[in-house]
Amino acid sequence: MAIEFGRSARSDLGLEWELALVDHVSGDLAPAAPEILASLDLTDESGFSRITAELLTNTVEVVSGVHQTVRGATEDLEETIGRVRDLAEPLGVDLMCAGTHPFAQWTQQRVTDKERYATLIDRTQWWGRQMLIWGVHMHVGVDDREKVLPILNGLLAYYPHLQALSASSPFWSGEATGYASNRALMFQQLPTAGLPPQFSTWGEYESMVGDLLHVGVIDSVDEIRWDIRPSPKWGTIEVRACDGLSTVQEVRAMSALVQCLVEDLSGQLDRGIVPPTMQPWFVRENKWRAARYGMETILVQNAAGDERLVRDDTRDLIARLDPIAERLGCIEELHELDVILDRGASYERQLTVAARSGGSLKAVVASLVAELRDGISAPG
Repeated sequence: MAIEFGRSARSDLGLEWELALVDHVSGDLAPAAPEILASLDLTDESGFSRITAELLTNTVEVVSGVHQTVRGATEDLEETIGRVRDLAEPLGVDLMCAGTHPFAQWTQQRVTDKERYATLIDRTQWWGRQMLIWGVHMHVGVDDREKVLPILNGLLAYYPHLQALSASSPFWSGEATGYASNRALMFQQLPTAGLPPQFSTWGEYESMVGDLLHVGVIDSVDEIRWDIRPSPKWGTIEVRACDGLSTVQEVRAMSALVQCLVEDLSGQLDRGIVPPTMQPWFVRENKWRAARYGMETILVQNAAGDERLVRDDTRDLIARLDPIAERLGCIEELHELDVILDRGASYERQLTVAARSGGSLKAVVASLVAELRDGISAPG
């Protein structure tokens, strides 16, 4: 089957940020999304909405418009979040974001009343009902369809950086999992989720989509939920590898990293250089290591099997991307990665709060609510 790839300006950016709704007193999840969405219609004349429902009624997703800069896209999100907060607070509801909620029970959550969610749960059953997870998705415009798959394949070498820096799900149903990102391993249990295949041509991708449609695995290409995927409708590559990011600072930083990486790989192709790739088994190992160890990950760097600590590799990566960030107008946002490196990723901060408060996961929720509202506090 033929899949058209939409037109978009090179390196334009669009963001989707899933936010959890939590009860102000208990810190548990609150099924308040239907009431908030009924009071806040942010749909424009084209049908595009800056706030949408998600699988569960404890979640809203805020969506930016298309922007040239990270700053523009995140300011767009902040404006919508402010409007959501104005409605949520009188309901006794706070906003937070992490890859998982520290102690909420998946058995107690309500599914949003939409046919596509009912179909998903009917098919996936136990695993689908456990999808008590949140993420951030970044769309970056690609100016030529023939670049999409080489860029996607090249991005897989940076998967451990994206996963480790964003890891924010060390707890599950009230237990410390020993993983920096429990979300990463949960989400890949769904059909068509997880790491993408490494295709050589757009025709191979079209053939696979056609096969999945033919046997009923999917009803549309949007139901392919890979961690990094082409988004033909929008003319973008969509990076979905990140756990739910706990602060606007982290959304800015990770969006800048993704935008710069896509632009870097696109520029390599312009110069006739095919971005280097790694064996699928190394990519898979890197995903597991980053989910397990977070910022202590020793990642596989290349096809030769060289290895390095992700913290050190990230610092060098930031320096290498500086000229690209300067061109894209996101140098300040890219260097907000330094805050994560210095203060710790969200999973590290959550574990610290739990340790300092005698294991209280309610205190962890309170810290996540405060971070989303106020940002990451200074060291000390």
